[in-house]
Amino acid sequence: QVQLVESGGGLVQAGGSLRLSCAASGRTFSNYAMAWFRQAPGKERDFVAAISWSGGSTYYSDSEKARFTISRDNAKNTLYLRMNSLKPEDTAVYYCAATSEYSGSSDSYDYDYWGQGTQVTVSS
Repeated sequence: QVQLVESGGGLVQAGGSLRLSCAASGRTFSNYAMAWFRQAPGKERDFVAAISWSGGSTYYSDSEKARFTISRDNAKNTLYLRMNSLKPEDTAVYYCAATSEYSGSSDSYDYDYWGQGTQVTVSS
């Protein structure tokens, strides 16, 4: 089992920045590729970004590629998402997820473990 706990969400004005964190515990963090997804009210859960086991490879959805940066610190068992130039349409609950097999996958079904989510609200 891997336990994931997100933090860092909040209310921010359009154009602002946030850094989300996802603290992992339970099993060896570096054995898992990680990702961020988000879900807005009434919408499906969408892929945001993913990172390989070592952090050497990163993957982004086309719409977030220029503004978001995913990273990880395996020594601290923590995943990050730096979000810049935030827009109201970025408002959603952001989830981190872990997979032991599918590095870089944008399919939520490939992920075995999920955090509880952290709310990000961007005001216009």
